Amino acid sequence: MKVLLDNGHGDPPITGGKHSPDNRLKEYVYCREIAQRVSRELTLRGIDTILLVPEKTDTPLKERVRKVNGWAKKLGSQNVVLVSIHNNAAGADGKWHSATGFSVFVSKNASSKSKKLAQIFTDNATDMGLMGNRCVPPEKYWVQSLAMTRDTVCPAVLTENLFQDNKEEVDFLLSEEGKKAITTLHVNSIIQYIQYVNTLNA
Repeated sequence: MKVLLDNGHGDPPITGGKHSPDNRLKEYVYCREIAQRVSRELTLRGIDTILLVPEKTDTPLKERVRKVNGWAKKLGSQNVVLVSIHNNAAGADGKWHSATGFSVFVSKNASSKSKKLAQIFTDNATDMGLMGNRCVPPEKYWVQSLAMTRDTVCPAVLTENLFQDNKEEVDFLLSEEGKKAITTLHVNSIIQYIQYVNTLNA
């Protein structure tokens, strides 16, 4: 199993403007650090990982999708899994908001494995107290037409790791405790997904 980690967005000018109202948290910087941490932890456990966009430039979605599908074609879509890592935002007005918590998205055409991975993430986030103050769908994932999950041909989810326009969550995200929590959530969820797939193939 090859794990592809996509850190959301990149340097300006394309989508690099996503940041907290006080500019302390820049999404493309934060998600790159989390992806690197997750990759390092998975590698230590013998899991093959690829940082999909290690460069700082804002790689277009079409190029990201092309890279994912290239790996899926090379190794077989059943042997590749994609996790696209982001921070959420309740508004685009440069103000603080009250929404909190983790969420995970799949596409409308999501496979059963994508849905299973999303459910694993939600279960772990729930156990870690990261789900916040919003109503969680009964399926344990949100559905939205997002290129990284819609146009890729392997199991894929997009994680929204708390809100970059909630001051308390920004404080937590930027703390070492918060970074470790978000990293642990991804590492444990990906490992449990791989174990699930291995059980199916046994």
